[in-house]
Amino acid sequence: MLNLDPKPREQLTDIEIVRRIVAGETALFEIIMRRYNQRVYRAIRAIVRDEHEAEDAMQQAYVNAYAHLHQFAERSSFITWLTRIAINEALARVKPRALQLAADIDDTLMNKLESKTPDPEQQAAASEMRRVVENEIAALPPHYRAVLMLREVEGLSTAETAECLDLNEDAVKQRLHRARTMLRDNLYRRAGVTLENAFTFGYSRCDRIVAIVMERITSL
Repeated sequence: MLNLDPKPREQLTDIEIVRRIVAGETALFEIIMRRYNQRVYRAIRAIVRDEHEAEDAMQQAYVNAYAHLHQFAERSSFITWLTRIAINEALARVKPRALQLAADIDDTLMNKLESKTPDPEQQAAASEMRRVVENEIAALPPHYRAVLMLREVEGLSTAETAECLDLNEDAVKQRLHRARTMLRDNLYRRAGVTLENAFTFGYSRCDRIVAIVMERITSL
């Protein structure tokens, strides 16, 4: 019987999308990028300090992932596989000392900030303080910054963070605990924003990366 109500593209699972891309539906790769642009950006930004280089690394990571989609074995989640590709691309850009990061990095849960509804003045102050928080995170040593970004900013589980960074879970917990110590709790309280709001990647930046990568992969 003819299926008159096919599943909308945005409701496809990662596995379904990957299988269809491998089968020739290249245009579906845009869904993958829009679904995970922020996580990929945050993973790379944890390692690459410069925003422009981080965006270049994002583009290349996506191209690398597209070129190797047929190698995705479906044993782990697709986003873990994609994040690992992004981290490898970032590490390749920060030279030999950062290559130690994958073996060195990595949780006790950080206290999450409770959001409140601010008035316009509070919103402006929160925006400014968010930049302060981002600067403080960016100033952390790379091996602490990467686990903090993946575990607390992006919200990966301890197990997912460990898998992405090639670490055991105890190492993830230890590194995150140290990162928490280095970032004063009162800074977060005064910031008035949650960690989840740091290093956002959306709107025109997302559209631009999607357009560039889609143009690149269609010419492969």
